[in-house]
Amino acid sequence: MADEHSFDIVSKVNFQELRNAIQQAQKELSTRFDFRGSRASIVYEESPPALKVSADHQVQLKSVIDVVETKLAKRGVSLKAFTWTPPEQLPGGGMKQSANLQQGLNSDQARAVVKTIKDLGLKVQPRIDGDAVRVGGKQLDDLQVVIQTLKGKDFGIPLQFENYR
Repeated sequence: MADEHSFDIVSKVNFQELRNAIQQAQKELSTRFDFRGSRASIVYEESPPALKVSADHQVQLKSVIDVVETKLAKRGVSLKAFTWTPPEQLPGGGMKQSANLQQGLNSDQARAVVKTIKDLGLKVQPRIDGDAVRVGGKQLDDLQVVIQTLKGKDFGIPLQFENYR
């Protein structure tokens, strides 16, 4: 039995599921009656990861975003990973909106996670490793308490727990 147990706290998106959800949303846009003959579109750019949505007017743009979010949720991709910009008016009369995809924890989010862990008062050692937080401790029960506490708290991003050993 190991003296020290640990796990990593990360924020990742499964890109395969993301691509599948976008393809499903694009297919639904092409077949739905209310989008027929319109300029409604969904485009995913790989680097930097961003999602661009356009439509003829504000209401249709909201419908397109609704379709995208529904497909993402069904495929298990967290909607918290996307940061939507405000809608913009296009010169031709249409509307567009984009969403940036956040991968990894930035330093402020990592510090918030570490502070939450330290506030628990358990015998665990959180430390920031790049865009992840590694938590180590001798008691498996303490690590389980940390995981359950972090699952119950909203940091504005999706959190995953990996490399639990």
